[in-house]
Amino acid sequence: MSFPLITDPAFYAAAIPAVLLLGISKSGFGAGFGSLAVPILALAVPVPQAAAMLMLPLLLMDILGLHAFRRDFDWPLLRFLLPWGLLGTLCGTLLFRVLDSHLVAGITGVFTLAFLAQRLLFPPRAGSGAWPKWLGALLSTTSGFTSFVAHAGGPAVNAYVIPMRLPPVVFTGTMAVFFFAMNIAKWVPYGWLGLLDLRNMATSLVLLPIAPLGVFAGIRIARRIQPVLFYRLLLLGMLLTGSKLVWDGFLA
Repeated sequence: MSFPLITDPAFYAAAIPAVLLLGISKSGFGAGFGSLAVPILALAVPVPQAAAMLMLPLLLMDILGLHAFRRDFDWPLLRFLLPWGLLGTLCGTLLFRVLDSHLVAGITGVFTLAFLAQRLLFPPRAGSGAWPKWLGALLSTTSGFTSFVAHAGGPAVNAYVIPMRLPPVVFTGTMAVFFFAMNIAKWVPYGWLGLLDLRNMATSLVLLPIAPLGVFAGIRIARRIQPVLFYRLLLLGMLLTGSKLVWDGFLA
C-alpha cells in the first residue's frame, strides 16, 4: 500500500515557510507571525486540512518551547487564561461545521488591526496597567476559538497580555504553556471531526523535522533581544497577520 503523501512541490513551497514561521513564533520571538502559518499553507490546501497538517509539528514545537522556557511561566496569569481559552476550544468544536473558516479569519484580522490602531492612536501611559479582567476573559476565549479553527489564537491573547509588558522570556513561557494546552485540547475534537485522516497525518509527519529549526532559531534570538525591540517585532507580526487574515476573510 502506498503512503498517501502530498507530492506537489507547490504545496511544500508553502508548507515549509509556514512551519518555520510557526516554529519561530513558538520561541516567543516573532510571536505575532505564527498566525500566518495556516493562511500561507491555505494557499495550497483548504483551511481545515492545513490546520490538521500542522498538528504534529505543533506538538513537537510546544514540547520544545515548554522545555526551553520551563522556568519562565507566569502561573497566576495562566490560571486566569487557561479556563477561558479551553472554553473557546469547546466553542470551536461545536461550531466548526457551521462556520466559514475564512469569515472567522477575517473577523480575527479586523480585531487584530483594531488593537494595533488603538495602540497607535492611544499609546499606553506609564503605569496605565492591564486590560480589565472581563476583557481578558473575552480575549482568551476568542483566542481558544480562533486557535481551534485556524491556529490563529495569537492575536487575541496577545492583545490582552502585551499591555502587561512582561519580560520577553516570561511572555514567551506563558504563551508556550497556554498554547500547549490549547493544542493538546484539539486532538480529540479534530479526530471527531474527521480531520486527522491518514493523508493529513502522513503529510504532517513529513513536515515534522522542520519544526525544531524555527524553534531553536527563535529561542536564541528571544534570549538576547531587547524588550523594546521584542515588542516592536511582536506588533509588526500582528500587523502582517491581521492584514493577511482580513484579505483572506473579506477580499480574496
